[in-house]
Amino acid sequence: MIISDTPLDRQFANFMRRFDPGMEVAVEWAAYLVSHAVGEGHVCLELRHWAGREIEPDRRLPTEKVWAEMLLASAVVGGPHEFKPMIIEGGRLYLARYWQYENQLAQGLLARAGQICEDIDLAKLTADLNRLFAHNADLKPDWQKTAAAVALLRRFCVISGGPGTGKTSTVVRILAALQSQANGTLRIALAAPTGKAAARMQDAIRMQKRQLNMPDEIIQTIPETASTLHRLLGSKPDSVNFRHNRENPLMADVVVVDEASMIDLALLAKLVDALPSHSRLILLGDKDQLAAVEAGSVFGDICLGQGYSRSFCERLTQVAGVNLQDSGDSIPELSNCIALLHHSHRFGGNSGIGELARRINAAGEALPVIELLKNGNFDDIAWRSQFGEADVLERMDQGYQPFFTKVSEGASGQDVLSAFNQFRILVAHHQGTTGAFSVNQAFETLLRERQRVPRHERWFPGRAVMVTRNDYGMKLFNGDIGICLRVDGELRVCFEDADSQLRTIAPARLPDYVLSFAMTVHKSQGSEFDQAVFLLPEAVSPVLNRPLVYTAITRAKHRVEIWGGQDVLTDAVSQFPERSSGLRGRLWGQFS
Repeated sequence: MIISDTPLDRQFANFMRRFDPGMEVAVEWAAYLVSHAVGEGHVCLELRHWAGREIEPDRRLPTEKVWAEMLLASAVVGGPHEFKPMIIEGGRLYLARYWQYENQLAQGLLARAGQICEDIDLAKLTADLNRLFAHNADLKPDWQKTAAAVALLRRFCVISGGPGTGKTSTVVRILAALQSQANGTLRIALAAPTGKAAARMQDAIRMQKRQLNMPDEIIQTIPETASTLHRLLGSKPDSVNFRHNRENPLMADVVVVDEASMIDLALLAKLVDALPSHSRLILLGDKDQLAAVEAGSVFGDICLGQGYSRSFCERLTQVAGVNLQDSGDSIPELSNCIALLHHSHRFGGNSGIGELARRINAAGEALPVIELLKNGNFDDIAWRSQFGEADVLERMDQGYQPFFTKVSEGASGQDVLSAFNQFRILVAHHQGTTGAFSVNQAFETLLRERQRVPRHERWFPGRAVMVTRNDYGMKLFNGDIGICLRVDGELRVCFEDADSQLRTIAPARLPDYVLSFAMTVHKSQGSEFDQAVFLLPEAVSPVLNRPLVYTAITRAKHRVEIWGGQDVLTDAVSQFPERSSGLRGRLWGQFS
């Protein structure tokens, strides 16, 4: 066996053989491999990557050409638009559903990318942008103002930038300019992939609205309530479909989605399908962060633009006063829809975290990263190559000390939760000696001994948990953090809701949860901490890669520590995960 055997993949291959009892062995293997590929985050199986490889002793897969012929001869494989369980196109084998998602999304985005908003009052837009971005007068070019102009002039806009580049600040000003154009009549929907991300989006928008230099009647029309994408689209129990779709579109003129790098292929395809033809779609995210847990790296595939066309640059100069180098008029229209924010207001030139992030993303070479960590020129980054469990527990004890002080003092739930978010341990895996489960268990054992918690008692003040399943009835969402505190003499788990109000819930009523003193980098997406310690595993792992390291270190606002061996860190920075997909080719005219 050349890959790990999984029951789901094996059962799918067996299921396909029931439909086509006479299929070639290579076709059965293709069914197994494409199912496995989707489980690993790929959208499809690229035949060229597997053709000719030995899959069992004395058995090799055929050449790509012969294999493709075998697949098309099978009753379970068809070409584009055929009604078959698997679809083959361009040397890629898809599960039919994922071929549909990819094709549908590409067509939807390209159609929207070609729509230029001709009904914009350019004189009014210029005046509004000058007013809204007056605080950036010293920035040349003003990338935030450029992004706003792109979003106003196109029906589709993608804004990508690292932490502190002002994505939310920019989009609030975009919404103000849009409402100014429409005299406050636009219906705006705000959404994010997770409940936690939606709550953070709400907080950021409320804060940014206070800083707008616009009439109150315009400011009041900018919504402050965000929802999860599943709630926005109207999820159905036990179904992959949503209430809103092409036949029943969303009632929205503008849809803004934050943390878009976390969106998988299927979900974004369904969102685009549910948009009214006249509506605008604005995606916010960081193209360098981890891709979605599910299939696809959609946000990264979209953010491949090579600048703006000559004609569009002229229009940007007219309304935003920015002078940009154009890329000619032969570039795809989609490139005119992408805005990159380059200036970090959080990580300036004297920031070690910012410099470390830049070096990680530069070219995937580990040497500059190692040199930076070794030279000790920055106080906000540190590296520890050797450590044991006792060292980790000691660092956690130190990092969480202000939090436990608040707990012991009987501080308010809001103050306790705020103190908890000052520090976090980030890990790559769930399992293993430096995995989330082991680290959390060891630290909780230490806490229970210190507080002399009886063995039969599960809950104690200061126990921190993270919800892992959405519960709309309880208004708790995957990723929500709760702290156990004593409230009116009873132990309750305290959560902060989207309106920054404290909610207390009996422990027995909680949906599925895990301890959260240490959390995986994937779960930390969308969160920020004053300080973070990133624990690398003891050995090289397929999970470790450049986006994961980048995502981990940029969760910290003021200080980050990397704990792990040089060999493991070097390998992680050098690896960039490539997910098999045809979306990039479909979007940028390179599908073959």
